[in-house]
Amino acid sequence: MDLSQSKRKPYVRKVKKSWWLKNAFYTHYMLREGTSIFVGAYVVVLLWGLLRLSQGPDAFAAWLASLHSPLAILFHLIALAACLFHAKTWFSLAPKAIRVFKGDQLLPEKPIIMAQYIGLAAVSVIVLIVAIIAG
Repeated sequence: MDLSQSKRKPYVRKVKKSWWLKNAFYTHYMLREGTSIFVGAYVVVLLWGLLRLSQGPDAFAAWLASLHSPLAILFHLIALAACLFHAKTWFSLAPKAIRVFKGDQLLPEKPIIMAQYIGLAAVSVIVLIVAIIAG
């Protein structure tokens, strides 16, 4: 029997737009995924700055001046909070995605998460040192 010729209508369950607010797990998931919008927007801001840098010192200076507006500062604060939340939740997901064994025992989540924070801090310090030396 061909299902496309069936006279019965398929059951389609109605789902409200706020379905994800009823369960804390889904709310947390949607918030984490929502932070990627700010991460992506910040990437666009940085790429725009790179484009302006390639256009010369005056264009780059104008881009830097635009970052001093109150809206730009507010955006950067929101983007920072979103990036920190995104990183925290991403780091906490890593032990679930990558199962590390030490012999026959599964390595606990805490050392894996702490290793990521230590790596983040080390890379941040290295980038800061390079920026200070280059500046």
